[in-house]
Amino acid sequence: MKRIIAGLAALAAMSIAAVAQAQNYPWKPERPVTIIVPWAAGGSTDQMARIVAAELEQALGQKFVVVNQPGASGSVGTKGALEAEKDGYTWAAGAASDVGTYKVLGLLDTQLKDWHLFFAVANLTAVAANPGAPFKDFGQFLDALKTKGDTIPVATAGLSSAGHNFMESVKANAPITYKHVTYNGGAPAVTATVAGETQAVAQLLVEMSEHIKAKRLIPLAVLAEKPVKLEGYGELQPTAKWLPKMPAPLNYFGIWVPRGVPDAVVKTMEAVWKDKIAKSAALQKYADSRSALVAPLYGKEAEQEAFKMVRQTAWLYFDAGKAKLSPDTLGIERLQ
Repeated sequence: MKRIIAGLAALAAMSIAAVAQAQNYPWKPERPVTIIVPWAAGGSTDQMARIVAAELEQALGQKFVVVNQPGASGSVGTKGALEAEKDGYTWAAGAASDVGTYKVLGLLDTQLKDWHLFFAVANLTAVAANPGAPFKDFGQFLDALKTKGDTIPVATAGLSSAGHNFMESVKANAPITYKHVTYNGGAPAVTATVAGETQAVAQLLVEMSEHIKAKRLIPLAVLAEKPVKLEGYGELQPTAKWLPKMPAPLNYFGIWVPRGVPDAVVKTMEAVWKDKIAKSAALQKYADSRSALVAPLYGKEAEQEAFKMVRQTAWLYFDAGKAKLSPDTLGIERLQ
């Protein structure tokens, strides 16, 4: 009984400490906050969002509930956050390049400037193959795509996903074609390739790293200029080894809330990002184990950094004939 009482006392003390810490911020959530992940459970956005949610709970003494709402390349869940009451209790999560190009694709009338952006990590995109596929490195993969790409299925999380952007960038830098097979998230796309439904998968490295370590997938290349070390595996070869002119901008992931929410919400989250997220041991451990980078950016800096990949991605869509609007009509100038 004494142990039970002591345990309850400790939990109460922790709860009081959390509330006391929350009182140092101008915004004090009075009910659970929702973070909409517009992709399936288990993918990179879901992984990141759950770590961030746990850290926010500790900082603000209130529950942050992650809800998965996949559909239409993430635009369905994002729309839910965009149209929710602007009180700070509904956030969206994902990749900034998606939010920045939804309007170009005609999926959702929104751009980066419509949101307060809070990034947690920068993820690297990679391509990997099922062990039974006839290619064992990126060079062999390119050769296969050049000669019979229409018959080679490549899994991604769909239009505007990191994997699709990767393949379109490869297509813009090499004379290849590929058979695009889409899934409702990075995790299902990776799982499908592990199961042999497709020969290859282009998605975020964080979503396939454990499968690579277990030899269920063969890494072909990472979108990077230099080799990337994967903890527990070794070096992964960069795309620059075969396609030196192919751009390799960082892909920022985080959570965001529509502009128009109370200023106290934004100021509080900025303080929490500086005090808690930037120093998160859990986030650092997650990033180290999956070759991601902790990138606790927010505000103008976050928008400026994210815009680099948005520019590249938006024009890739336009040049591939997949855009509904020309990026320059939205203030997205072509990279020179």
